[in-house]
Amino acid sequence: MSAAQASCVSDSVAGMNGWSVSDRGVNVLPSGRILRGRGLRHRTPDGLVPEFGIYLLNDPPRSMPWDARWIRWPDFWLPFDRGDAQVALREAWCRAAAERVEVACGGGRGRTGTALACIAVLDGVPAQEAVAYVRKHYDPRAVETPWQRRYVDRFRTP
Repeated sequence: MSAAQASCVSDSVAGMNGWSVSDRGVNVLPSGRILRGRGLRHRTPDGLVPEFGIYLLNDPPRSMPWDARWIRWPDFWLPFDRGDAQVALREAWCRAAAERVEVACGGGRGRTGTALACIAVLDGVPAQEAVAYVRKHYDPRAVETPWQRRYVDRFRTP
């Protein structure tokens, strides 16, 4: 385990955050951390709301009744500020140890899948395997473009 991983470890267990691993969009990382990915163009899933959300959009999202962070990220592309994106994705990974964390873009596949793959890298999945991991555990069509895949392949833990 890297120093970056060790600084966020808690005693959380998969499912303790209240989301079921069988719920739509719920992604369980190897460490047991749970994150929910979704598309904002779809209705909000029933049940418990997130405690923290990362929203990957070109324009700021509407106000959420929970703690939220916006990453400026145009559809089919990459984040404008990669340093800010890395900090935000690390925050999502850290907070997922004890909170319900949501990662979302418009459709819930390209940007969301890319972000979830990067978070999987933070969790210890090798970067070259992270896209396959997210496609298996979240959505088979996650990470839509070659440059999104390359972004994940080159994503490194701090």
